Amino acid sequence: MSDQTCNLSIENDKLVEAVEALLFVASGAVQLTQIAEALNVNPKQVEDAVKELENIYSQGRGLRIQTYKNKIQLTTAPEFAVFVESFLGLEAMAKLSRAALETMAIVAYQQPITRPGIDAIRGVNSDGVLRSLLNKGLVQETGRAEGPGRPILYGVTEEFLQQFGLNSLDELPPFEVDEEQPDEQLLKD
Repeated sequence: MSDQTCNLSIENDKLVEAVEALLFVASGAVQLTQIAEALNVNPKQVEDAVKELENIYSQGRGLRIQTYKNKIQLTTAPEFAVFVESFLGLEAMAKLSRAALETMAIVAYQQPITRPGIDAIRGVNSDGVLRSLLNKGLVQETGRAEGPGRPILYGVTEEFLQQFGLNSLDELPPFEVDEEQPDEQLLKD
């Protein structure tokens, strides 16, 4: 870092705007500490600025702040995804099968989880659907379980959060089991 960069500092009344500018130009999610270093402030000040931005964006704006695993990113509001995709000429995200949605829900609520753990909940082999979710970038390998064969552990990705308009897994609705619904109605495809 050059001496000139080290001497840069931001006035407190411009901190929110400076954080917004850095998030705008970042190519992906960044650590709060990276922004704090760039602005020569402490991470708590950046955290407060991000909270203020979240408040601003939650009031009917086209942008959102996404936070995942101590990283933050500026994203477009999910309700405008179809317009953004059309404007950019992007293919709309392919519809996910019921089996894929079911598997993603299991991973999101139970992560980290192994494929045999997913299979046990679904009652069928999940190799194909899990491979599809990995290829789409919605699920990722997060490590290996201790135990026989050391099976792969899976979890959701930042892309999952983006596609479903979530800032964190804490925003998932509470997990509830419907005791009146018979087990036969679980998807078996």
